[in-house]
Amino acid sequence: MKKIAAALALILAVQFSFAQQLTYDWKSMKPEQRKEVIQKMNPNERMSLLKEFREKMIIAELAVPQNSQPEFKSLYTEYQDKQNDIKSKFTANEDYDNMSDEEATKQLNQSFEVGQQLLDNRKNYAQKFMKVISPQQVLKMYQTEGKMRNKILDKKQDGPRNPSPQRRR
Repeated sequence: MKKIAAALALILAVQFSFAQQLTYDWKSMKPEQRKEVIQKMNPNERMSLLKEFREKMIIAELAVPQNSQPEFKSLYTEYQDKQNDIKSKFTANEDYDNMSDEEATKQLNQSFEVGQQLLDNRKNYAQKFMKVISPQQVLKMYQTEGKMRNKILDKKQDGPRNPSPQRRR
């Protein structure tokens, strides 16, 4: 986790330019300043920053060789886009108490179908990634993604909007 935190700090230190041609020196900014700048961004800018942040963190964590980085970045973006497309097919109705058994069963089966599609996509892209990086790096990539997801969930759980200590894994 310390490696991930260090990589996060390193990535935030990288300059990032947006459509408005604003350039921020993340390295010299205080955490509060970074947070303020990020909060003022529109959703597309935040998503772009998050995408670049995630990509740079994965590359740093995996130590992807410089000559393989362009191909890896392209493949990683393609993989992430495909995963997001699959996830967007499922919109959960979390009003479980008011669902009929039939509605709940239908939603459960849909979640299994989407989960299988996500797994199939991971398997497919694992083969593609192994043409660019080692199998060990692919394993580490998936593990790092899980750690990032958990870290984000932990932040959401600790935030003021959801003070509940419970968390689904």
